[in-house]
Amino acid sequence: MNAQPNKTAMKKPTVADNKPIAVELKAGEEYYFCACGKSSNQPFCDGSHKGTGFTPKAFTAEESGDAYLCNCKQSANQPFCDGTHAQVPANQVGK
Repeated sequence: MNAQPNKTAMKKPTVADNKPIAVELKAGEEYYFCACGKSSNQPFCDGSHKGTGFTPKAFTAEESGDAYLCNCKQSANQPFCDGTHAQVPANQVGK
């Protein structure tokens, strides 16, 4: 019997940083959150996900003002930070 690789296994995203990033959002404006962690325009998508199997997460700001977006790419509340970064050691940034 030949073992087939699991094609549905999702790769983990690159950890862009192990702390959130503060950004100013404008109510009603659509944004594209980087889900792969490879964008050079963190936390927003710059197209670096091409060929990775990841797609950016589109979201519309509900209100204007500062928001803390996830940079560890492991938040259960993406694009917003949920504190998961506190469990990500510094040596995982960029991996």
